[in-house]
Amino acid sequence: MIKKFFPVSKPFVNNSDIKNVIASMKLGWISSSGPIIKKFEMKFSKIVKKKYSITVTSGTAALDVAVKSLNLESNSEVLVPDFTIISNLNSILKNNLKPVLVDCDKIKWNMKVEDIKKKITKKTKAIMAVHIYGFPCEIDKIKKICAEKKLYLIEDAAEMLGHKYKGRKCGSFGDVSTFSFYANKNMTTGEGGMICTNSKKIYQNCYKYKNLSFGKKIRFKHDELGWNYRMTSIQAALGLSQIRKINKNISIKIKIGKIYYKYLKNNKNIYIQPPRIKNLDNSYWVVGILNKSKTQKLKLQKFLKNNGIETRDFFYPMHKQPLLKKHIFGKNNYKFPNSTFLSNNGFYLPSYYSLKEDEIKYICRKINSFYKFKDLIN
Repeated sequence: MIKKFFPVSKPFVNNSDIKNVIASMKLGWISSSGPIIKKFEMKFSKIVKKKYSITVTSGTAALDVAVKSLNLESNSEVLVPDFTIISNLNSILKNNLKPVLVDCDKIKWNMKVEDIKKKITKKTKAIMAVHIYGFPCEIDKIKKICAEKKLYLIEDAAEMLGHKYKGRKCGSFGDVSTFSFYANKNMTTGEGGMICTNSKKIYQNCYKYKNLSFGKKIRFKHDELGWNYRMTSIQAALGLSQIRKINKNISIKIKIGKIYYKYLKNNKNIYIQPPRIKNLDNSYWVVGILNKSKTQKLKLQKFLKNNGIETRDFFYPMHKQPLLKKHIFGKNNYKFPNSTFLSNNGFYLPSYYSLKEDEIKYICRKINSFYKFKDLIN
């Protein structure tokens, strides 16, 4: 019997990563200036197939700067998923804009295109499309809506780094796109993020806003509000090493997800996303399951914890966030049944890169035994 602790994720850092970081330090490139940053940005642009890439300190910082770079009029509306991380909402609020929430579907867990169409008004100026967990959102359809309505497309590809949508890299669709290099992503710089665009104006704005809006002629003369969101060369050095492993890491994640699916798909007490739906592939950035009720979910989580298996709750829906409800939505009765269902009943399982098939079998046996499901795991 396996007796160990299974965390939901572990960063994958090897000797080549460590050597790259040490080399940058020996060369004296440790701050946000120097050739290592530029090299990292150029390599990333080639992967995403965007003209410009701008390093920042996190995926959250990337969103803040990306939204600000569009210079939208105050109180303009930005459509955003209800089922997502708080960073998406924060970036809208920080820039004095109004978030308009969109429900998700219960199968792929991404924002519903039909709901997007219903929520667009004369005040709508942008759509923030977020790829959630395993499947990419229907970004081509969302891009078409943006083109028809003359809206900006902000594409958050933090959870889909390196994955493709219909043969094209996620993050290549947006007028401005954002990425995260947090420790649980397909490549990591510890903390860190990237903004990508084909627009020279957006690029210049992003570079200015992430760098305290320093003046062009007089450095310490600032005409706009900016942040210090500069990535260090040490992080970029790690990124340059990690970037070579993206495709390998994605293939490992997909393999892990398929093993989970194989051993859990017949358990009718839960729902686990399949490897493919129609023409879309599951990246299995995380392996999530849905239970039929919140009570069963909580009992299963406790049972797994007692067996050394860590789980992580799905996102808490934005319309229920105390901060947002107090300051934005007031007492209005907003209904988002799908995102509420996912939040109440879903969690994800360990899926770190070194997880072995026998260990996945152990986790699946525990889940199936909890539900008294007679599995066929050898």
